[in-house]
Amino acid sequence: MVGHKRRLDDDGTSVQKSKKTKLLSDKPEKKTHKGAVPSTSAMTLDAIDFPRGGGSTLTPLEVKTIRAEAVREADQELFDSTKQAQVKPKQRKSDVKGKATEVDVQKQDTLRIEHLNYKRLMPGMRVLGQVMSIQPLAIVVSLPNQLFAHVPITQITSQLTHRLESTNDDEDEELDDNKSESSTQVPDLTDLFYVGQYVRAAVISTHPPGTTDMAGLGRVRDDAIKASRRVELSLLPEKVNVGVRKADLKIGYSLNAAVRSIEDHGYLLELGISGVSGFLSFKEAHKGDSDGSRLQLGALIHVSVIKMSSNGRTCTLTNDSDVLVSSSISEVTNVASVLPGSLVQSLITAVVPGGLNLQILGFFDATADELHLPSAHSSFKVGKKIKARVLYDLPTTTPPRFVVTLAEHHIRLQPKSTSDGQALHAAFPVGAVLEAVTVRRVEAERGLLVEVQPGQEGFVHISHVSDEHIPNLSASSGPWAPNTLHKARVIGHHPFDGILQLSLRSSVLEQRFIQAGQVQVGEVLKGIVKHLTDSALFVSISGNVDGVIWPVHYADIPLKHPSKKFKVGGNIKCRVLTVDPERNRVVLTAKKTLLDTAFPILTSFSDAKAGFLTHAVVFRVTDKHLMVEFFNNVNAVVPAREASETGAKLTDIYAPGKVIKVRIISVQPEAQRIVASIRQATSSFTSSVTDISGVLIGDTVEGVVTQLHKLNVVLSLKPSDVRALISFSGLARHWNTTVPELKTLLKPGASIGSLVVVSRNPEKGFVVITGYSKSDQQKKVTLSMDNVIVGQIVIGRVTKYARFGAHIKLTTRISGSLHPTDTSDDYETGNPFPAVDSILRAAVVGIDRPSNHLFLSTRPSRLSPNDVKQPVDREIHSIDDLKAGDTVRGFIKSVAEHGLFVMLGRGIDARVQIRELFDEYIKDWKSRFVVNQLVSGRVLNIDTANKKVEMTFRSGDLARAPPNSLTLSDLREGQKVVGRVKRIEQYGIFIGIEGSKISGLCHKSQLSDNKDADVTIALRTFREGDRVRAFIISRDLEKKQLSLGLKPSYFAGDDDEVESDSEHPQDNKLGVTDDVETHGALDGSDLGEERPQDSGSDEEELVTVGDGHDDDDDGDDIMEVDPTPPNLINASKLLGRQDTDVTPLKVDGFQWFMDDAIPYEQSSQSESSDQSDGEEGSVGRKKRKRRKEIETDVTADMQTKMPDSNADFERRLLGSPNSSYLWIQYMSFQLQLSEIDKARAIGKRAIQTIHFREEQEKLNVWIALLNLENVYGTDATMEAVFKDGVRYNDSKTIHLRLAAIFDESQKYEKAEEQYKRTCKKFGQSSKVWTLFCEHYLRHGQVENARKLLSRSLQSLEKRKHIKTISKFAQLEYKLGDAERGRTIFEGIVDSHPKRWDIWSVYMDMEARNGDIQHLRNMFNHVLAIKMTSHKAKAFFKKWLDLERKLGDEEGATAVKQKAVEWTQMAAEVA
Repeated sequence: MVGHKRRLDDDGTSVQKSKKTKLLSDKPEKKTHKGAVPSTSAMTLDAIDFPRGGGSTLTPLEVKTIRAEAVREADQELFDSTKQAQVKPKQRKSDVKGKATEVDVQKQDTLRIEHLNYKRLMPGMRVLGQVMSIQPLAIVVSLPNQLFAHVPITQITSQLTHRLESTNDDEDEELDDNKSESSTQVPDLTDLFYVGQYVRAAVISTHPPGTTDMAGLGRVRDDAIKASRRVELSLLPEKVNVGVRKADLKIGYSLNAAVRSIEDHGYLLELGISGVSGFLSFKEAHKGDSDGSRLQLGALIHVSVIKMSSNGRTCTLTNDSDVLVSSSISEVTNVASVLPGSLVQSLITAVVPGGLNLQILGFFDATADELHLPSAHSSFKVGKKIKARVLYDLPTTTPPRFVVTLAEHHIRLQPKSTSDGQALHAAFPVGAVLEAVTVRRVEAERGLLVEVQPGQEGFVHISHVSDEHIPNLSASSGPWAPNTLHKARVIGHHPFDGILQLSLRSSVLEQRFIQAGQVQVGEVLKGIVKHLTDSALFVSISGNVDGVIWPVHYADIPLKHPSKKFKVGGNIKCRVLTVDPERNRVVLTAKKTLLDTAFPILTSFSDAKAGFLTHAVVFRVTDKHLMVEFFNNVNAVVPAREASETGAKLTDIYAPGKVIKVRIISVQPEAQRIVASIRQATSSFTSSVTDISGVLIGDTVEGVVTQLHKLNVVLSLKPSDVRALISFSGLARHWNTTVPELKTLLKPGASIGSLVVVSRNPEKGFVVITGYSKSDQQKKVTLSMDNVIVGQIVIGRVTKYARFGAHIKLTTRISGSLHPTDTSDDYETGNPFPAVDSILRAAVVGIDRPSNHLFLSTRPSRLSPNDVKQPVDREIHSIDDLKAGDTVRGFIKSVAEHGLFVMLGRGIDARVQIRELFDEYIKDWKSRFVVNQLVSGRVLNIDTANKKVEMTFRSGDLARAPPNSLTLSDLREGQKVVGRVKRIEQYGIFIGIEGSKISGLCHKSQLSDNKDADVTIALRTFREGDRVRAFIISRDLEKKQLSLGLKPSYFAGDDDEVESDSEHPQDNKLGVTDDVETHGALDGSDLGEERPQDSGSDEEELVTVGDGHDDDDDGDDIMEVDPTPPNLINASKLLGRQDTDVTPLKVDGFQWFMDDAIPYEQSSQSESSDQSDGEEGSVGRKKRKRRKEIETDVTADMQTKMPDSNADFERRLLGSPNSSYLWIQYMSFQLQLSEIDKARAIGKRAIQTIHFREEQEKLNVWIALLNLENVYGTDATMEAVFKDGVRYNDSKTIHLRLAAIFDESQKYEKAEEQYKRTCKKFGQSSKVWTLFCEHYLRHGQVENARKLLSRSLQSLEKRKHIKTISKFAQLEYKLGDAERGRTIFEGIVDSHPKRWDIWSVYMDMEARNGDIQHLRNMFNHVLAIKMTSHKAKAFFKKWLDLERKLGDEEGATAVKQKAVEWTQMAAEVA
């Protein structure tokens, strides 16, 4: 027969013939011997090959082995035939002839169609499956012939397993920048697979039925998932693709691959084939991908070969679904290369009752059972070619055989669907009853194959044919013969085969429910008590469907002994409370009130309507409201005013579990909130709530006075009869009278008109109204954007404040904005910022019709144009209304680092720089200004082109004269100047002259008068930026060079010069002085006279030695006089701490700018006062006073005075080199001079200098460096300091400190990333997880915080679990939901009742909430547990203290009585 291999002869010639036949595979095969039947052989797998030219690729050893097998087979057949001949007697010729005919028939027999079962599944076998369910740690797979298996999460890809193992690894490595953010977290299995996906798998182990201890599946009630425990599969490419060779990777070959890495242009894939790696470009990977999301690292994908590189090392692949469906193979190198799921060309060799015999790839035998044939398979004939997809191989058969499928959904690699396109589980849900199914085939030992509808089949297992035990089924007779009709019920699905799992058993047909999803919420059921525990009652509802009743729902009242009421096996009537189909859980209630209620039940939020009357169950009681529960987890809140009319405490009236009758009074769909009332649900209640939907805010109404209260007047609006309230003061303004006069005149029944609605209260059914002056009453015209005009008077309500003023709501569609400068003609007497919800009358000054927005003004000059009165603060419409020198007032818009921004008009802002704020120097200038503050200033400059305005708050002439130009020609030899060290070289120091761009060189020989001194040591005492006095030795105007000297001899006799110079301060140039005070500050008189001139820019050309001309602004050089930088941070922030007392480093009161140092302005004032005093007296008196000051002994202050120069700090550090406090002060001193790099260098120097045993001192400096980089550095510098800090300090401390620094500086995203980084590295630390949780809770990310608990428990040791859970519960109390914290604590004390420390913490948390009743219940609970008298005494003492603080005397007395009773009981037991 066609398709069978030839037997190997002893000489091996048939092997060559079979290989030669492969060359002619495209032509029909001719039979060489008529009637000859080829026989099978035991050819090994590796011997199957088809070389060109008729040669053989077998080695001599393989040929020898094959010949030996052929000899053994021939000998065995000969031995069997001889043995039969000896045993059997002689037969007649006719019998022999008939027997020979039977032998021929047996030789021509076809292959048997065998079904896959759990016994035939063995390790190493490869099979095609379909994803049926995705569990958290495993995938449930549907296999051919109604089998199920599972794939653990560790058997998907090795890359994914590595990511799972490295989640708690100590390696602190960041992924490359070109990797997506999703690769930093281990993806869920739902992100990698989807239900209905086809997968290739390899069997790695099988288990006997009933196995339960399998990782990834847990405790489940689904029969299919339970069955999947028997077989464990692997999707690893190295296991599934085993045996595939490099030569097989040709175009169209499909296989499994794992994403190994993500590169710039695509993905590198692991194929599991030695010497070959795959590449999948982004373009190919995202074909047809709508969201464009990248593949996860470690993901398993199904790919097809589209190109092989010339060197054979890289294979280009695609995962395009269209290509994968159509890809097929035509030849392979060995039998192991035929993977399940491969599409192959097949030839039908025989049609048998159970299916088809085929030949695939022109050589291998295959079978296809009837379940895997297309619906119209009657047209199959022998010799027909057809496409087939390999399902699995049969490794035990010799020669190898395969099982294939011809089903349409398998060929298309799509899930089976019905004829109308519905999914199988949707068209035939579990539990559906099928009235008539037709038996199509009977399998005696397996069951029945039935037809549900045309094109849809079902399978009835033999165990579900009847309630009685049936060992075998008859295919020709009996009640289940072919073409008989039966009633069946769907009990499951077999997704891979695309058939339904049915049952014909009467008991199943009579069951009310098959699964929980069929149970309807609110349905009344009768069940049987199955099991009773301390925490729940379990009820059998129907078959495998069980329900649970929580203790609070046992009865209308709490049961102390539920076992007396509920007996196992007894009947119980209950109502369905909630249904969870995913968890297959049904929650019931046995409360009689809910069972017998005559009111409609509420099962969904959409059914909730105002006025709906029903029963509910209280599940939470607070002082302000009740939380009640309806059916299907629908909740409502009952405010305290609607819960009781007596005003009693809710905790005294209601308890959780109480059934109450409520009426829904409001429904808020946006917030998913329902408000109910107990008071309005009573039969005696008469509803006073009126429908106010017809009255809107802003409507003009009129009404009749009905009641007069102390402060308000109650009106009945006409014609709606809506109740309205108006205050006496508002009505008095409306009538232009006083409140006392109004009270005497106003009587019930009076009519009042021209009132405006300002607010509504739908719950209570009333509105609040106000009025306006009769003189301003106008005919009401409905406001719309079509009829509104500029100048029109409108009325609106202030709703909020935005950046540009108050937001006014005029109508439901029209809004307005009121700028602060448009509120009044006099900003001081007006109200520029009216209160929210206040009603305003305003004039329209601008219209934005596309946005339905109006610009308003409440200036009296706008509201009453006829009343001509000059406004104090004029309107500024545009920048053209301003000119230099104008004095204007405005409101501060914002306080920036470099000055203020002031609002002068709508869309017109002015800038005030720091130097224009005050006439004198103010250190802490920001504290003088706040947003929205009224300020006055003068316009300094106007830039019409850029629409920029500069203002000044300073007094004096606005004409800013440029600073005195200082050039090299202005200097003279012998003059003494002040400068700063710019650069230090080996040959000398470069000094920049203050107030100019000039710099000169002080040669090292001009540093000391001692010729024998070591000048290199003198050079080391200077630092860049040091302020020095220099003596001009010479100048060269041609070369533009300046030579300076610093010898002390140059400054001898300074006292006389000081006096003479002080008499003529006007002779000094900017930044240049003939004498300087010994402490190094600028002379106060110079500063006071020249500072108003320093703010301008130097437009003249300044001579700079070596730099030529420079036209830059001199403001930066001039501002060097001001020691205050624009960015201020204090030392406590540098340390990253908030407390003032830090151990061992004390930073009390320390800031970047040393508060105990003499402020600059004070120094200037003192010097100015000294100078003024000197001017009034004689020259001699000034000399005596100066000498007296010089003779003052200040050595006592040297240790307490804060250093104010580099030299001072260096001296102090020589005595205290290990003081981190002093080092950080030194850093702050440099920062106040804006010397960021120097501050960094000092920090690094401190770390090298501090003794290695002073770990805390070093840590303080590291934290200071981190804070410095956070404020002034970049991400790169921060990362560098962080890595160094981790290397030299406790790693966890640095990680947590950096996260806290980001958090305190409001860099929340960076803080979150740092916490994630810390949790990854220190997952075994409970502190890390709790701090991360606290970070989330403080910033409102409640869900993220709660997810951390389960993640932390997976990483932490078991001994830390209780501690961590307790910490999370405490955080819930403090920052989250106290009820959730209570739930967590209840779980802890329930599982660990004798953890007295947990009880104590739990009580402390409850004491914070002040719920004394709950505390009493807790103390009663804990004291019921057996404990020592010492511990009981502590609990009673704690209880007594809480009663005195939160409770009352009666409670304290009860505690004392309980303590006596406990003592007596303990004595009796003893």
